Amino acid sequence: MALKSLSPSLEIANAEPTADPAGRYFNRELSWLQFNRRVLSEAANPAYPLFERLRFLSISGANLDEFFMVRVAGLRGQVLQKVEDASIDGLTPAQQLPLIAAEADALMAEQQALWSELKPLLAQAGVQVMTARDIDGPAERELGKFFREQLFPVITPQALDPAHPFPFIPNLGLSMLFELKRLKDGEPVRELIMLPAALPRLHVLEDGARCVSLEVVLRHFSGRLFPGYTVLGSAAFRVIRDSDIDFEEEAEDLVRTFRSAIKRRRRGRVIRLETETAIHPDLSALIKRELGGEDAFTVKTDGFLGITDLSLVVEMDRPDLRFVPYVPRFPERIAEHDGDCFAAIRQKDLIVHHPYESFDVVLAYLRQAAADPDVLAIKQTLYRAGKQGAVIRALCDAAEAGKSVTAVVELKARFDEEQNLHWAAQLERSGVQVVYGFIEMKTHAKISLVVRREGKLIRTYCHFGTGNYHPVTARIYTDLSFFTADPAIGRDAAEVLNYITGYLEPSDLEQMVISPLTLKPKLFELIDREIANAREGLPSGIWAKMNSLSDRSAIDKLYEASAAGVPIVLVVRGVCCLRAGVPGLSETITVKSVIGRFLEHSRIWAFANGAPLPSAGADLYISSADWMNRNFERRVEYALPLRNATVHAQVLEQVMLANLLDDEQSWLMQRDGSYQRIVPGSQPFNLHRYFMTNPSLSGRGASLEEDAAVPTLSLTPLSAAHLPHPVVPDPH
Repeated sequence: MALKSLSPSLEIANAEPTADPAGRYFNRELSWLQFNRRVLSEAANPAYPLFERLRFLSISGANLDEFFMVRVAGLRGQVLQKVEDASIDGLTPAQQLPLIAAEADALMAEQQALWSELKPLLAQAGVQVMTARDIDGPAERELGKFFREQLFPVITPQALDPAHPFPFIPNLGLSMLFELKRLKDGEPVRELIMLPAALPRLHVLEDGARCVSLEVVLRHFSGRLFPGYTVLGSAAFRVIRDSDIDFEEEAEDLVRTFRSAIKRRRRGRVIRLETETAIHPDLSALIKRELGGEDAFTVKTDGFLGITDLSLVVEMDRPDLRFVPYVPRFPERIAEHDGDCFAAIRQKDLIVHHPYESFDVVLAYLRQAAADPDVLAIKQTLYRAGKQGAVIRALCDAAEAGKSVTAVVELKARFDEEQNLHWAAQLERSGVQVVYGFIEMKTHAKISLVVRREGKLIRTYCHFGTGNYHPVTARIYTDLSFFTADPAIGRDAAEVLNYITGYLEPSDLEQMVISPLTLKPKLFELIDREIANAREGLPSGIWAKMNSLSDRSAIDKLYEASAAGVPIVLVVRGVCCLRAGVPGLSETITVKSVIGRFLEHSRIWAFANGAPLPSAGADLYISSADWMNRNFERRVEYALPLRNATVHAQVLEQVMLANLLDDEQSWLMQRDGSYQRIVPGSQPFNLHRYFMTNPSLSGRGASLEEDAAVPTLSLTPLSAAHLPHPVVPDPH
């Protein structure tokens, strides 16, 4: 596959491999910034509709905000505490911060450059983001009414002088500073206005085609806002604060502790200050001093401050500027059983591929369990359930119907803590037994267990997800939902849930492996077998798909496999600290990243097991875990082998193979840590388009013969021979 250069700005160690960590690993934070650069590049994709390009631009902005709120804030905290623990590539926190700041500033400059490119294209398409120069007569009248009736009542100008203490600026708060001169005596005055969070940042005019930011409105009507003053100048600024939550592991009341921690987060240390270029240096210093952010990173821009707010433009009523809506399919097998999820699962294991197949099947499974008089118990983990409470409602209905319902609610799901506290209270009011799991670990495994009486038997039905029980993200995240009535898996799931709720460590799991107990040793055992097969001259290979790869021991194990000659292809969407294609270190390893219409989120592992991949004899797993230290050591995660022939074929020869074959939305890692977009070949393949137009194997019902005669999947005219070569070309 040909490669297209992207002119990467990231500069990482480029030497031949040595014992030096910089020669073996990439820095996690710089790797993440490279990922966000790939997200941003989608905003430059002329094949996308304009609103979708703008959406990617906005997402890159939101990503960067969170990166500073959590990752950079953590490093800054380590510096202040004089912690000098080295990163995987050997850098101390103090050494990493200037590299991160430089790369982040460059990324922000690229965001503004792309906005300058998209803004006139939007205007040509009839969507205008107005500046003060664009306010004509009709807009003047309409905006004057908006200012008078909606904006003016909710803003509070505050003078900045010794009599008025500097106000608290919340995280992500956008504010404006005005330099004024009093007409009667020429006295200089400074005024600060915090833009109201209660109003959208962009106001859409009645024509539905134009919108204007609140700061433009305030500047335009500053004469009305400050009567008796001359406005000498103004500048907006934005504050990003430390938003990670620290809590005491010995806390007696976890809920109370988290409520207090959430309140503290709103007042976290200032990490980054973003200002318009018009701001006077004295004012910038004043803000940093008053906010306690003297050591905060400062960046100036003459573009749109807070690029994430451009997502509001995408909400305007212009469907022609978005992707053609996609309606997910509902699995035919369940429809053939008249919507009876349990009958379909009882007949044969079923895997559902989101978002191509509807998340409604998961909701139908839970709703049927809630309404079925033969269901005795439901046990469910909840990591991120979102603001739409369909899953919560089903669990509440089940409890109110007299069933035994247990919900493991994870309070430590970052930025969903408040929402999860709300759901926990609602569940408890309905009679659900709410458990918060481990204090020192997050429960990240996605498991739902239903116990049902069937005649004289008690049968257990299970759902395992690679993603969250979240109806909204299930429309844009690619994830797998696995349904089974396998008794062995049901026993395993019950033991794992008892481990979470009662700290009862399972000792005899039959199929599942879990973190922090058995998952990593099993993974290494599977890699070791491939190493042994390669050394004995047998077919070997590893295909793995995940969101992040940063665990040092896992990377070292993959290097060991590469040294033995095992061909390895990794699909890693985000952070990857492994160096691919380096002679003597990783020359049989290819790393690719897929960024496109949907967000690749499923975790899949495939091991050749003595036959060339893909084959029916390969060992195949789905998992909730990325290959990061936190997933292996500080989270409860699962990995589960797929042994049903149809499900195995679907996940390996459809989902995994399609990710490897994609050449329209894919990037290949280079030795210096940069990524180059793959240039599509003569027969281009887009994995998202493929799954939007082709039904899955396991959900097709009677249209597909039973397991014994599963047809060989063919991605005609593509085949495994078109996979990326395991040696990454040297960009130099």
